[in-house]
Amino acid sequence: MNPFDYTWWLASRAAGIVGFIALGLVAVLGLLSALKVFSPKTNARLKPYHERLALTGLGAIAAHGLLLLADPWLNPGVTGLLIPFTMGYRPFATGLGILAFYCLCAFGLSYYQRRRIGPRRWRSAHRFASIAFVLGGIHALLAGTDAGSPLLLGIITGFFALVGIMVAARVFGVSGKRPAARKSAASAA
Repeated sequence: MNPFDYTWWLASRAAGIVGFIALGLVAVLGLLSALKVFSPKTNARLKPYHERLALTGLGAIAAHGLLLLADPWLNPGVTGLLIPFTMGYRPFATGLGILAFYCLCAFGLSYYQRRRIGPRRWRSAHRFASIAFVLGGIHALLAGTDAGSPLLLGIITGFFALVGIMVAARVFGVSGKRPAARKSAASAA
């Protein structure tokens, strides 16, 4: 097997993996902030990384799809890349990936309208990013010919486990926030 025969597929797969890792890191940073694991000052320092990684992930996922246009074996065509569940290759799995990309785009573009939307509504729109993350991971597991490789399987399941634990902690109200020290009656006197 000559890897140069699969250049476009390899480049696309690499871009998809980079995108998934970037978005996994975005999810972890966002959940660390929501769980108040770090001080507000540290959260403020991490926020630009959260935002830049999100854009990096979105760009890598866009590259993942665009590079497939040049793949002579897959030959998805523009329709196959834009309309979910229409690609000839594993239509269900590729359709999930396309839906994940649309969720990411909708949420990503809403960032620039967050003042107009309102901060509370915009924060609740983060659910679209979570849906996209899950759909993207399932897409990678079902559509990727290398999905069974220990490295890729470890990356996907590792992020799913970490994010799942953090989401559960958020849902059940676990927080890194330390309770304020109570003043004793003696020290107040």
